[in-house]
Amino acid sequence: MNSAPLILLAAGGTGGHLFPAEALGVELIKRGFRVRLATDARALRYSGLFTRDMIDVVPSETVRGRNPLSLARTGITLLRGTAIAFNLIRRLKPVAVVGFGGYPTLPPLIAARLTATPRVIHDANAVLGRANRFLSRHASAIATALPGVLDRDPALAGKTTTVGTPMRPAVLAAAAVPYAAPRAGEPFRLLVVGGSQGARVMSDVVPGAIERLDPALRDRLILTQQVRDEDASRVRAVYDRLGLHAELAPFFTDLPARLAANHLIVSRSGAGTVAELAAIGRPSILVPLPGSIDQDQFANAGVLADAKGGLRIAQKDFTSQRLASEISALAAAPERLAEMAANARDVGRLDAGERLADLVAKVARI
Repeated sequence: MNSAPLILLAAGGTGGHLFPAEALGVELIKRGFRVRLATDARALRYSGLFTRDMIDVVPSETVRGRNPLSLARTGITLLRGTAIAFNLIRRLKPVAVVGFGGYPTLPPLIAARLTATPRVIHDANAVLGRANRFLSRHASAIATALPGVLDRDPALAGKTTTVGTPMRPAVLAAAAVPYAAPRAGEPFRLLVVGGSQGARVMSDVVPGAIERLDPALRDRLILTQQVRDEDASRVRAVYDRLGLHAELAPFFTDLPARLAANHLIVSRSGAGTVAELAAIGRPSILVPLPGSIDQDQFANAGVLADAKGGLRIAQKDFTSQRLASEISALAAAPERLAEMAANARDVGRLDAGERLADLVAKVARI
């Protein structure tokens, strides 16, 4: 039986939470630790570091609205998940539990507190997420991707370390690819993504923007676009009519390599996407998801916009005409694209996995 110390990682079952957990797991394994992942059932579709025998599914539920019945159901699920996580921690005896946000982290981190197991939470957003905010008071240490996230809360700032967002090996490999701005007459590569499930707004706006481009630019364009299955036929019809070279898919398993291979990216601004754009160093047009309570995507996009590594466009202003104008201006100014790529890269942290592993080892007293 392997006697190496175990670190239990807890993350929601989406890429934005799982990918930093994977990156930390890779670094911890290099250092001689064992790792396991506590998460929800969505992660069973995940095909990265964590194989099924390394995953423990813990029941959890997101708080949705204020309906008393819904709140009661959520509370019962979280209590059940906490009991399962409590037994899991007592059986596995991890030296630390590290949470990466999302409601599936609540049961393992609460159970870690009940068992007096050292606890670290990591937040990749420019504002602390709701689950992490709940857990922050009783965390042994807090790691943030960006500086200043908790500066206004002295009680939390004192145990906060800025480490960046840990990057999985595929991102680190993509970051080694230098940016080469397109010269006049050369192909112009455009990548459009909308998060792990795609985004309808991209299917609504991007085809019209492509149609508005000057034919000379459109002839140079090589487009790759993430499109939901239900939107694919109408989007494909526009591009076929225009005679456009376009690759459409509902999901890209090799997204880091695709980020590196393109000249400009149009995307939502989830924490993981913004961190990868910065680490790889690629110019972007970012459209924050509207309506979220924390406005985290708006703040995330602001990090690259303030650094002049990306453009932030609110969804209400994200029209086909506006997007066509921005794409045309950037395609005509390769030196500006190169400058944006360099500015984005200056924001990125390629050593975040190592820095977070240092913090976890310190908290675990290993």
